[in-house]
Amino acid sequence: MEPPILAQGARNPYHRAMQHERISASIVTVAIAGVCAFLNLYAPQPVLPLLAGIFHVSAAQISATVSASTIGVAAAAPFAGMIADRFGRKTVIVVSLFGLAASTALTVTASSLGAIVFWRFATGVFTPGIIASVLAYIAEEWSSGGATQANAIYVAGTVLGGFTGRMLTGVLAERGGWEFAFLVLGLATLAGAFVVLRWMPAERNFTPQSSWRRGLSDFAGHLRNPTLIATYAVGFSVLFSLVGTFTYITFHLAAAPYRLGPAAQGMIFFVYLLGLVITPLSGSWIQALGHHRALPLALAFSAAGVLLTLSGPLWLVIAGLALCSSGVFVCQAAASSYVGLAAKSARSAAAGLYVTFYYIGGSVGAALLGLVWGAARWPGCVALIVAIQAFAAAVALLFWRRPRQVAQA
Repeated sequence: MEPPILAQGARNPYHRAMQHERISASIVTVAIAGVCAFLNLYAPQPVLPLLAGIFHVSAAQISATVSASTIGVAAAAPFAGMIADRFGRKTVIVVSLFGLAASTALTVTASSLGAIVFWRFATGVFTPGIIASVLAYIAEEWSSGGATQANAIYVAGTVLGGFTGRMLTGVLAERGGWEFAFLVLGLATLAGAFVVLRWMPAERNFTPQSSWRRGLSDFAGHLRNPTLIATYAVGFSVLFSLVGTFTYITFHLAAAPYRLGPAAQGMIFFVYLLGLVITPLSGSWIQALGHHRALPLALAFSAAGVLLTLSGPLWLVIAGLALCSSGVFVCQAAASSYVGLAAKSARSAAAGLYVTFYYIGGSVGAALLGLVWGAARWPGCVALIVAIQAFAAAVALLFWRRPRQVAQA
């Protein structure tokens, strides 16, 4: 028979220690999953001019190494949550991490642009399994409290991963070639996969779902909701501007008078670290102003930053990029949180569709701005990016409901 002290549950010191260890392991592995999910997604950006020279292709053609991964995310995102609902959160996270490690490492076997694009698409396909499953894991395993803090740690991990992937790719490519850079990223992701496999606690509050038809029905219902469609348009515009800016600014900075190499290009992405500060603080700001006011204001700051990159001195260009990315982080926080307000039911499915449109925007931004770059270089890209941001601001002002209307809904 169990001694009396062990029957006291949470009051048992041993039980409390085990519970604390479980929570600590959960938080650490959630952060690692966030880092790995975004370590690889935009990694080619600082070496795009280098790759264009190696494969003798245009800026528009080499941008496919970025847009292929975002297309992969967009294609897989609606189904990633459904798969996680069927087979379990940790299982999908671990399988996705191993797939991500393999696709990134196998990129080094590519001898043509087409082969690189294939592996980059595979990288995108594996990414949503991590995103959707981690968010569901947090909501379920921290259902009694602490989910907000766990989400903040996960978001910080994604920001850190996005920065680290770009920075490492630039530095390693300049020293050992682009293949070496992708091999290191693949091995780092593989290490993260083993850590999550070993240390992430199994789900305790997960209930498998087997109805695929219900999920597809939810998608159809969301696409008939005008407010959600407006929110998806905003998400499309947000990543369009971010991917477009940080893809083609690399070509602008590789040319005269800057002539930055891959390592220096990778260091430019230090501006992303502002997201570690800006994103957590933006929640109270959005709540105070209202989503419909906060988003246009953040877009105005972001557009000002993009325009600032047209100035001459490099430090002003970097300041403009910092302002642009910070504004976009606030926009993403506002738009993604508004999905939960605009969706009347099946909010997970609504969020999955938001991710799809968000990454379609990134894909279109990388591809379309390549054509603009060929015709009008960086000033033309800036003009289109600012126009897209103005469109997103107008959509929010016209279609997003005011706080009182949201409360009534």
